[in-house]
Amino acid sequence: MATIAGGGGTVKQLNVGGKLFSLEASSLSLSSLSLDSPLPTPTFVDRDPALLSAVLAAIRAPSSAAPAFPARVLLDEAHFYGLHAQLLAALSPPPLRGFSVFLASTLSPASEPFPTALAPHHDGSLCLAHGAGQVTYYSPTLDHLSTFRTHLHRVTSLRQLPPRLAILGSGSAPGLHVYDFLEGRHVASVQWSDPTDTRVSKAKVVAIAARPPADAADMNSAILASFECPHRENCILAVDPVTLKPMQEIGRQSGSAAKSSTPGRVVHLQELGLVFASSVSSGAFGYSGYMRLWDIRSGNVVWETSEPGGSGRSSRFGDPFADADVDLKQQAIYKVCSKSGDVAVADLRCLGNDPWVYMSSGPRGSGEGYGSVLHCHQSQVFVSRKDGLEVWSRLKEQICNPDDLPEQSGTKERPKSERIDERFYRSCYVDTDEDAKRGMINMMSGGGDRLFVTRDDMQGVEVWETTHLAGAISL
Repeated sequence: MATIAGGGGTVKQLNVGGKLFSLEASSLSLSSLSLDSPLPTPTFVDRDPALLSAVLAAIRAPSSAAPAFPARVLLDEAHFYGLHAQLLAALSPPPLRGFSVFLASTLSPASEPFPTALAPHHDGSLCLAHGAGQVTYYSPTLDHLSTFRTHLHRVTSLRQLPPRLAILGSGSAPGLHVYDFLEGRHVASVQWSDPTDTRVSKAKVVAIAARPPADAADMNSAILASFECPHRENCILAVDPVTLKPMQEIGRQSGSAAKSSTPGRVVHLQELGLVFASSVSSGAFGYSGYMRLWDIRSGNVVWETSEPGGSGRSSRFGDPFADADVDLKQQAIYKVCSKSGDVAVADLRCLGNDPWVYMSSGPRGSGEGYGSVLHCHQSQVFVSRKDGLEVWSRLKEQICNPDDLPEQSGTKERPKSERIDERFYRSCYVDTDEDAKRGMINMMSGGGDRLFVTRDDMQGVEVWETTHLAGAISL
């Protein structure tokens, strides 16, 4: 292989199917070939040169026209040359910015396409539960890779466990179940049981916490899932991701009242050593629910609030929350009010009796939060409403004078420069009137630089991405 010293570093020459290619050695990794060969001639590689040309073109010009070959074919070819990570980054959408997203595509399984659960991953891939217990996996480039049928009649909770496992639960069958989503093979099942309490049996999974980013330090992070027995006894069970065995029981409750019902959302705050759980119920008299923080080491409750009434009351009595979520990066809890539709935020680091700061929607808002879904992703808060999808984002530069901020209960121990104020937030609707007419959003989840959305009585999953023209200036 001939070597050429270029301005950007050492260049290697390859003869791929009779066509010469010059590539920087730092970006090339051929495990099957020797890049340090002293021979002056280029190393011959018996592969299709058109595929390598397409790979290099996609890496060098990510926002150009669609590649001539399917993304899956190009990724397989790039893997051979050690260019997989670079090509995947080039094929991925730009960073997700709520104010400039658009409906990029719709994923619709071939059979029984009505979604029942979503499980996106940080690489942009998606596990989709649909129909009568089916699960479909889409790659980071949204290529369909597999579809299989589970033993469950309906999958209502779903998460990915990298590199190829899916964790799922059902409201119609007991247990937490693990499948290999590439082979469609059942791997293991986890049951919540207590020999000393006969009420703890046949427990069904209500919610599964999302997995943290795929860092080395987080690979052994416990799987957290809320279980509920037929007698409404419930708890959050921590499961070892390697052995798939129960490790710890957190927040066991009788479930006999609304304030002790099974959490419908569980969030693992790993850096803080906390578990956030919320439960919401609605009926003829409106919404009621609670939010609670447990110390994962001791299992004790460190903060809680219930609406309407209860400990940690909200100043908006009579306007209980319809949904809530946690922004891990900002370390803040967000909720949407069921009557006014206002969005409220509370700082996790200084929760008090009434830590909420309220923000009202723009002119398009209907003034209602009934049926709203709230989801935090990439330091943005997405809120579904009857008239569309709204996004809230916090300004990076707080231009307000800290001395002008009002006193807030629960925040007196923090400097004024670090307090939350509604003037630091901006909102806008990300969809059009035509988008909103397709139906109200019932599920929403972010993965990588994509937002996956499902609507009432609609087939398939909408994929929202930031356009490549975001931030461009027309000349």
